[in-house]
Amino acid sequence: MTGPEGVIICDEHPVFRASLRSLLDRTGFVVRDEASCAEEAIAAAARERPALCVLDIECAGGVEAVRDIRAASPETVVVVLTASRDRDDFLAAVRAGADGYLPKQIEAASLPDALRGVLRGEAAIPPTLVASLVREFRSRDRRRTAVGRNDGATLTPQEWEVAHRLADGLTTKEIAEGLRVSPVTVRRHVSSIVAKLEVPDREAAVAVLESAGPS
Repeated sequence: MTGPEGVIICDEHPVFRASLRSLLDRTGFVVRDEASCAEEAIAAAARERPALCVLDIECAGGVEAVRDIRAASPETVVVVLTASRDRDDFLAAVRAGADGYLPKQIEAASLPDALRGVLRGEAAIPPTLVASLVREFRSRDRRRTAVGRNDGATLTPQEWEVAHRLADGLTTKEIAEGLRVSPVTVRRHVSSIVAKLEVPDREAAVAVLESAGPS
């Protein structure tokens, strides 16, 4: 039976795994298994059913592993512990089902409390990423009131997700895969964006959005 704070660790670097295991063992966690790649982590999660998985998404297939671990052991809380501070990596991990996202640079004394906080349902996001998301939401709000000839076109959050990817030059298929929706849903959002911005096609919509300012 897995204890309330049973953990599996996934990181490709054995020295880091050993250090992390030592820290967790000293602070009341029970490390059930270690993994050096995504495949091993998925198998360990299915076998051990741990309360917590600490995963480095820089392991091969790491982001997809988050989703697969949650599928193999739905009760497992997944915390990404990584050197990456990239906003897109964070968003990809959250979309895949990660419950927390912590930098490897976190102070060792703070990590156990942060992990227990996630187990209690608290958020674990680096302040720099929080600030980046706040700036993005503020920017989107400004753009909502400025785009389109009707001087007040308001896109839904889902439409903005599609619009940003259109502006990045992604195809309908690529947008669908990135958002984990069907191509039909993407085309429906594109049609709504075009209508709200009162433009003839998606290319014109992208031009209007780009002229409204940076995202």
